[in-house]
Amino acid sequence: MYRTHTCGQLRIDNAGQTVTLAGWVQKSRKLGGMTFIDLRDRYGITQLVVEADAPAELVEAATSLGREFVIQATGTVVERQSKNPKMPTGDIEIRLSSINILNKSVTPPFTIEDVSDGGEDIRAKFRYLDLRRGPLKEALMLRHKIAHETRNFLDAQGFMEIETPYLIKSTPEGARDFVVPSRMNPGQFYALPQSPQTFKQLLMVAGYDRYFQIVRCFRDEDLRADRQPEFTQIDCEMSFVEQEDVLGTFEGMMRTLFKNVLGVDIPSPLPRMSWFDAMDKYGSDKPDVRFGMTIHDITSVAKGKGFSVLDGAAYIGSIAVPGAASYTRKQIDELTEWVKRPQVGAKGLIYVRVGEDGSLKSSIDKFYTPDDLAVIVKAAEAAPGDLVLIMSGDNMRKVQNMLGVLRLEMGGRLGLRDPKVFAPLWIVDFPLLEWDDETQRFYAMHHPFTSPKPEHMDLFYSDKKEDLERVCANAYDFVLNGTELGGGSIRIHDAEVQKRMFEVLGIGPEEAESKFGFIIHAFQYGAPPHGGLAFGFDRVCALFGGSDSIRDYIAFPKNNQGRDVMIDSPSEIDQTQLDELCIKTDVN
Repeated sequence: MYRTHTCGQLRIDNAGQTVTLAGWVQKSRKLGGMTFIDLRDRYGITQLVVEADAPAELVEAATSLGREFVIQATGTVVERQSKNPKMPTGDIEIRLSSINILNKSVTPPFTIEDVSDGGEDIRAKFRYLDLRRGPLKEALMLRHKIAHETRNFLDAQGFMEIETPYLIKSTPEGARDFVVPSRMNPGQFYALPQSPQTFKQLLMVAGYDRYFQIVRCFRDEDLRADRQPEFTQIDCEMSFVEQEDVLGTFEGMMRTLFKNVLGVDIPSPLPRMSWFDAMDKYGSDKPDVRFGMTIHDITSVAKGKGFSVLDGAAYIGSIAVPGAASYTRKQIDELTEWVKRPQVGAKGLIYVRVGEDGSLKSSIDKFYTPDDLAVIVKAAEAAPGDLVLIMSGDNMRKVQNMLGVLRLEMGGRLGLRDPKVFAPLWIVDFPLLEWDDETQRFYAMHHPFTSPKPEHMDLFYSDKKEDLERVCANAYDFVLNGTELGGGSIRIHDAEVQKRMFEVLGIGPEEAESKFGFIIHAFQYGAPPHGGLAFGFDRVCALFGGSDSIRDYIAFPKNNQGRDVMIDSPSEIDQTQLDELCIKTDVN
């Protein structure tokens, strides 16, 4: 037996017991003639002590230990004279009688401490060492707990966990597929699934009316803090349901996760907001509603004063930043340069300061009288002490999006985005279709299996572009603190409606048959009404942990270039493998 207890288990009640621990040496130090060793495993840290009068071989073994040596230590639990209230095991220590070095370690390239001296790149290269640190251990423990609670909830609701294939057919729609060559079928390729969408719908056709899977998915897309080329979804589908049934079930799941994992109660029922209201008020379909500072349309009151920038704009919007009237001209100039960055895309920024005494000072004083400015300030719902920020342009949604990005930035600067505050809501009534001027065709806002709202079916069958643009999807997103955590829809279950969707998307019968024939045919054999959604599991873990980045909640993540620097992947393969797969490379 290597150990009788873990390094986080012993308490004062164990005093007098002889125990054996095993783990990694966090650090060792000599104090007088005594040697103190902090021994660590994933459960915690326990202090070991070798007395000055201990046998020479024991003292020699203790003094030979280096950081991250793996040891087995036996001794007696005693009460510490100098207790450490910050450690769960801080009331005791182990007076050692033997040390067995199980494995030595070279000096690690960075300190294995909660706050390490290693940079991100070096820690990524030695990820297995980074995972020994407390913050990453806590992150993975949180991930495990969320998965456990999710499975418990869904099992209690009658859901079956069913695995779907990883090697599937490529159906390019949205992000790029990762493709896998088939040695047994030269010149042909599998694709890794971006989601199990079609398979979970086929499970509904098969009669498995409540399915879920905590599943790996793959998308070959540009990366950022909340994206990885391989990621995990809580993927779910239900039969014989309408939108209310789905929202009620998964609102219940999220309420259970918040309560059981974080001890947080979220509102019941959760607020709902239409996509159109979200865009108009927040400039985003994933609004952060922890704070106000909403967008106001001031087009009608800001035009017609001889200022060409605003007079020639199709839309003029504003936000009122609370308490920011004291911003200096230097601060406002810095903010103006900030919104000109490509990530925002604005050409400039107009401001109106609202003094505590009600006085008004603006960058457009030359064109607007105090009375004109007062009308704008009122339309922006600004209060004394606020700073009104204004943007304009030819495209309403583009301007709203820029204001939405600015709103989040100001919310962050003012400390209004506390990660310990949670404000979840549902976004509903999305447009079903998006028109693309460049390709002169419609694209599915979600995916081509999302059904139109029943009351919009007549519009869906119209030949007029303006009618199709008014069709709302029977879709919904779960949004938390400015992040889309999950989304789904009631699916199309009628083969004729599905064919119409392909027609609207410009997918002809042959292409539809080639890409989606299997699901079109399945619908002919009694497909039930069904719907579902998928939550981004990595995002759920990160937000529950108070982080913007999902990487610390994935054991072995990729970097911003989609590389695993620890194993040096992706990498070239040898010519023999390429020949077997009938692949020639042409890398310029």
